[in-house]
Amino acid sequence: MKVDIGHYPENDMPRVIDIAIDSYDTWSMDHTLALIIVPMLKQLKATKHGAPLVDDEYVPEHLRSTAAPPKENEWDTDDNHFKRWDYVLDEMIWAMEQIVAHDNEAQFYDMSEVNEEADINEQIDAIKCDRPALDAHHKRIANGTKLFGIFFSSLWD
Repeated sequence: MKVDIGHYPENDMPRVIDIAIDSYDTWSMDHTLALIIVPMLKQLKATKHGAPLVDDEYVPEHLRSTAAPPKENEWDTDDNHFKRWDYVLDEMIWAMEQIVAHDNEAQFYDMSEVNEEADINEQIDAIKCDRPALDAHHKRIANGTKLFGIFFSSLWD
């Protein structure tokens, strides 16, 4: 499918991008998109020339504007302004990397007591899961993807 997405501003030439979407791309679209999003976010973080306003509610207390020294002028940014954006980018990158990783939950399971000779129910019962850590992992992924949605329009350089 070819998509005309406008014109290049410097020479008014049409910008046409050829996009190929296979049926398996939408079967796990979150994974497919994360494959593209991770390197783009990493490049944005490495080459960014500014930072949008990130409200204190989206960052830990030590990065909030209230944790920064007082600003000299009202119009100045506080000392944590760019740190808040880096935090948001890092959380988005981490979440997308977890979505891409096929074994991102393996660290929460202990299968050392599984007897492969036993029947399937006994094997399942022998698996130990660190449920609180797994839940925290899922919560952090959800936060990173939520931040991606909130700051989607701020993903510019």
